Amino acid sequence: MVTLKQALKSKLTKKELSLVPSSFDTIGNIALFTSFPKELKNKEKLISEQLLKQNKNIETVAKKINQFSGKYRLQKIKILAGKKTKETIHKENGIKLKLDIEKTYFSPRTGSERLRIAKLVKNNESILVMFSGVAPFPLVIEKNSNPKEIYAIETNPSANTYAKENLLLNKSKKIKLIKGDVSKELPNLKSKFDRIIMPLPKSADSYLEIALKKLKQKGTIHFYDFSQKKDFPKTSLDKIKKYCKKFKVIKKVLCGQYSPYTYRVCIDFQPL
Repeated sequence: MVTLKQALKSKLTKKELSLVPSSFDTIGNIALFTSFPKELKNKEKLISEQLLKQNKNIETVAKKINQFSGKYRLQKIKILAGKKTKETIHKENGIKLKLDIEKTYFSPRTGSERLRIAKLVKNNESILVMFSGVAPFPLVIEKNSNPKEIYAIETNPSANTYAKENLLLNKSKKIKLIKGDVSKELPNLKSKFDRIIMPLPKSADSYLEIALKKLKQKGTIHFYDFSQKKDFPKTSLDKIKKYCKKFKVIKKVLCGQYSPYTYRVCIDFQPL
């Protein structure tokens, strides 16, 4: 199959060709580039239209204007070619997720990590997913294991709206959505959990204290963090030690590269 760069060979200069991004994320039928070099600003549409021609499953090509930021970790998106929409339905691990790539946070790169967690879930477990977004973790777990119940807490109103749609879309029966801030909503829950998932790498450690209070004896926490490879797992373990003096590490996982020197990581651990 002809690559994107090969197809553009007669339309770009040699230097321009060398700058064409070699990869992009596919979210549903949207191709999303992390960035475009400024030298290609006048060629973005040409490149994007060629990508559409070569990929029948892609209907929209877009690029990130900035990195994830703000209270809800969102990013500004510019559509470069194809359908003028930022909404799509993404399929992974046997589920469907409806979302808007600008109004909600979602990373297709962590699909294998979501499945990893789902396969660890034992029969009849009570599970809590903090910062649950449009409900990818809860739905993948429900689809690929047999939990008793899954509580999912998310503060972004748009993500909550899409999560409700996704529960209907996937005929969910075990997920209970809670709209609000984890630090305010979790203390009000009477339930305790066998497994708590904390997929907020930037500041999950600030929620560890309340998470530990809601964990059953011999329960497991999946703590996500950002770390440089050379510092892993020490810096992540140090964050856990601030709130949990004695614990057993079950697994240490590099969940994918977030930026050139930074990885999304996970520590699976049990308090002792």
